[in-house]
Amino acid sequence: MSALKFEAGATFPNILVQTLEGKDVTLGKPEKRYDWKMVVVYRGKHCPLCTRYLNDLETLVEEYRNIGIDVIAISADSETQARQHKEELKISYPLAYDLSPEQMQTLGLYISTPRSEQETDHPFAEPALFVINHEGKVQVLDMSNGPFARPDLNVLLQGLKFIRNPNNNYPIRGTFV
Repeated sequence: MSALKFEAGATFPNILVQTLEGKDVTLGKPEKRYDWKMVVVYRGKHCPLCTRYLNDLETLVEEYRNIGIDVIAISADSETQARQHKEELKISYPLAYDLSPEQMQTLGLYISTPRSEQETDHPFAEPALFVINHEGKVQVLDMSNGPFARPDLNVLLQGLKFIRNPNNNYPIRGTFV
């Protein structure tokens, strides 16, 4: 079995999504005054680890914004499921929904089938995180095949501060083929 392996340094694909605020956004394009974008793919409202992770991200989101990184989170949940989940979240960054299986495949995500209707009613993406630089290229990426393995958001923040410092001239890593 083969699957697309998303490569560091690749151009992030143009994927149009909608946020709960009713705004159409291109997933990897920064908004407002930012020049980089962080896309957090989460499993959905059925996942308590995702709820905790998204709320933990909120405690650092201003620091990410202070270094020019716009943040968005997305899942395959329906609009209704995303709205219900938003009630459990205390976040200021946009929440997008309806990530399709085709879009998940384009991103090279691990996709799972629900174990039961109590979990959810659709295939969903396992956690992933992409940081897209000012050239639209994937600077940092992390993908997991389960909810238990995700990057530490504070460690990631410190690393991105280092990368964003022009004195460090830090390249995209992991590009050796």
